[in-house]
Amino acid sequence: MNRRAAMLLSLVAALMPAAPADAQPIAAGRPINLYVGFAAGGPADLLARIVAERLQEQLGQPVVVQNRGGAGGTIAAAAVAKTRPDGTSLLLVTSGHTGAPALYRNLPFDNQKDFSPIIALAQSPVVLLADSKSPHRDIQGLVAAAKSNPGKLNFGTGGGGATLTALAAVLLCRDLAIDAVAINYPGSGPANIALTSGTIDFSFDIVSGAMGLLTAGTVRGLAVTSPHRSSALPDVPTVAETVRPGFDVTGWFGILAPAGMEQSLVDQLNAEFARILASPPLKARLATLGIDPIGGTPQQFADLIAAETTRWGGLIRELGLKVD
Repeated sequence: MNRRAAMLLSLVAALMPAAPADAQPIAAGRPINLYVGFAAGGPADLLARIVAERLQEQLGQPVVVQNRGGAGGTIAAAAVAKTRPDGTSLLLVTSGHTGAPALYRNLPFDNQKDFSPIIALAQSPVVLLADSKSPHRDIQGLVAAAKSNPGKLNFGTGGGGATLTALAAVLLCRDLAIDAVAINYPGSGPANIALTSGTIDFSFDIVSGAMGLLTAGTVRGLAVTSPHRSSALPDVPTVAETVRPGFDVTGWFGILAPAGMEQSLVDQLNAEFARILASPPLKARLATLGIDPIGGTPQQFADLIAAETTRWGGLIRELGLKVD
């Protein structure tokens, strides 16, 4: 088992207990803004709205999702980094957050020092998609077509090219020596529209973001990027078992707050989100979306961010990727 897999498993095993009954109101009962760095309708936005609804029920105070899409989630992250660490501003971050320091030349925040990790929420693999009317019916056929027509096929990713889906696509094309043209969209919603309209040949999305289209039969899943098949898509093979042994890219989501937050408030927020993740109805709902809860302590989430920053930063520098 690699270090990353072991870390995620340790997080799953470390779900925090419920918050104490005498806990003080978070943010003194004021509304809590949960920022999302992507357009409405995508996987990050969907998860944010699910957990915001539960958090509002638990706290008895408004929790408002604020979409600040663009630049691979860095616009929302920059906004939250500048707010007061009083619990009124939180950020739902994706694993793409860990690649931002290597991708952007003038990033206005430090992806680790400027935030207080709260909890790793959940994980979901990336899925390679083709339109249901596409001639590409499996990943082997798509790879063969791409190699026979270098530079002719194009693919889409959401989040402006600076997300895990984009990195998974670049990594897979590199490993398979595929020459295909990347087209970057502001979110997975617009990328999926381009796929179903025939603008692009294939796309990459987090499983949770594509489940609606997959269930409706509008698109087909050709492969998932996790080491094992997704429980939500048991008939979709992995990249590792088909065309690239050992391939492993799994997306995750977590909650950050501005740096400098008092430890007592960090712990209280961690406990509230852990209660959400431990809810059987929520687990069942996430399972239908191909999302698996993680959980764990703030320090474990900090360790995950540090390890992933090293991993993806190394790949980005190796490939010479940059986003202006």
